Amino acid sequence: MLGADIMIESLVRHGVDVIFAYPGGCSMPLHQALTRYKDKIRTILPRHEQGGGFAAQGVARTTGKVGVCMATSGPGATNLVTAIADAKLDSIPMVAITAQVPRAVIGSDAFQETPIVEVCRGITKHHYLVTDIADLTRIMKEAFHIASTGRPGPVLIDIPKDVQLEQIVPDWDCPMNLPGYNYEVRTAKPEQIKQIAAAIKRAKRPMIYSGGGIITSGASEELRELVEKTGIPITTTVMGLGSFPGDDPLSMDMLGMHGTVYANYAVQNCDLLISLGVRFDDRVTGKLAEFAKQAKIIHIDIDPSEINKNKLAHFPVVSDLKPALRMLCDIVEKPEDISEWVAQCAKWKKDEPLKYDTSFDGILQQHAIAELNAICKERETIISVGVGQHQMWAAQFYKFKQPRTWLSSSGLGTMGFGLPAAMGAQVAFPDALCIDIEGDGSFTMNIQELATCFCEKLPVKVMLLNNQHLGMVVQWEDRFMSGNRAHTYLGPVHHPEATGDGNERYAAERYPDFVMIAKGFGCGGATVSRKSELRAAIEEMINYDGPYVLDVQVPYQEQVLPMIPSGMTVNDIIKE
Repeated sequence: MLGADIMIESLVRHGVDVIFAYPGGCSMPLHQALTRYKDKIRTILPRHEQGGGFAAQGVARTTGKVGVCMATSGPGATNLVTAIADAKLDSIPMVAITAQVPRAVIGSDAFQETPIVEVCRGITKHHYLVTDIADLTRIMKEAFHIASTGRPGPVLIDIPKDVQLEQIVPDWDCPMNLPGYNYEVRTAKPEQIKQIAAAIKRAKRPMIYSGGGIITSGASEELRELVEKTGIPITTTVMGLGSFPGDDPLSMDMLGMHGTVYANYAVQNCDLLISLGVRFDDRVTGKLAEFAKQAKIIHIDIDPSEINKNKLAHFPVVSDLKPALRMLCDIVEKPEDISEWVAQCAKWKKDEPLKYDTSFDGILQQHAIAELNAICKERETIISVGVGQHQMWAAQFYKFKQPRTWLSSSGLGTMGFGLPAAMGAQVAFPDALCIDIEGDGSFTMNIQELATCFCEKLPVKVMLLNNQHLGMVVQWEDRFMSGNRAHTYLGPVHHPEATGDGNERYAAERYPDFVMIAKGFGCGGATVSRKSELRAAIEEMINYDGPYVLDVQVPYQEQVLPMIPSGMTVNDIIKE
């Protein structure tokens, strides 16, 4: 078999049924092979390699399976870099395949050559340059094993063009050779679980702090059982949204910089913090020394490098969360008396709710998301977001009930993530309603993927919260830099908003015409600015037979609140 056919056959054998791949000179043999396997694996042509990388993440984030993307050498490979880094920071299982120039010219600055393994060394879980076709089946087996086991992450395989064109009789049963990857099923010891159960029993003010590890481990049911058995309030990170129903009375919603006041108060005042699949990220903790200062900390995580990395744990446990929580649920008892604490948490929740100006006669971003939530809450819906204010408002005002229904570039914070991620989700779940909640800045970065949605018949919906600005940066300019506009207006530079001199809540002129662009790509589109027309406009978007962009006019001075400034504490929280 040709090396190219061995690689594609390996993908099929590893259960891959879709690949997002953009061809070029050095990857042509791989693409020719994909045509020979078209009955077994669907090849989707993104309109940019980065879009293909994020679409592969859309598959991985919604299914838990390894997502696969492919690019040619040189610029094709470097266009995947951001998606690879994004997968690394959010622990997403992904295999990225790049073609490389022939072995004889590697290192000679050949046409379209980049040393992509070296470029990606620090942002992959592992990486390969295939120099011998005899290694290919082993490398493919190892790549999928590494990407999907332990703490998941991206693996890069760089394959020279001449290796793709060589022939060999493949050994499909070859053993893996991973002496440095001592993977084992990490499970908490019974005595550790007993200590945790005893700590929970004695706690007066316990709090559960749940992250993306719960979703990765498939432990959402065990988490819900733990909350039900103990009655302990729970808060989640942005990665943990959906691991516990957002509409449950014990849900304190998201914590951190733009988390709820009540979640941050609860963590500040708890005496036991049960941290599950989290990494104590700076956007959650603020000033580390002050975070959960009164609490004993339980920390369960599959990655030993996360234990005590940022915050010292009193009960450190290296374990897959699903078996650890199963063991804990089997023996845990309700704390002796936390009724006062639960009542206090409920009071904070009642006294400090997420809010916005409901009397405003236009459409506020928060209102648009709350309205979308009301319309979609009873149907199978997957929400993706770009990065910025709209991302945080979606995290605040959309009530996620199930895991893997929320796709967010959380660790890297990559603008342009939302549309291609929704595209991947739609491929994985063709009957689901896949909606990308976007800002105009983020949307523009990968807007070309509207072409992929149309050409591949992927009916992704885009609810575009269009404020004509890079809203999150504008918020910081207004809060901390006296409102000085430093290249955060997205319209023509001669407009007064470019220098912060606009005197209305909306930009005087809207640029570009996103509805015209959507229709140019063959998609449906409409714009809405009246509050009274919003619900009908959203329903029209949802019911449209194909991809659709709803351009929602929103004001640009609106701010995401509450907010704990970077490096500060809950005592410095800004509420209005």
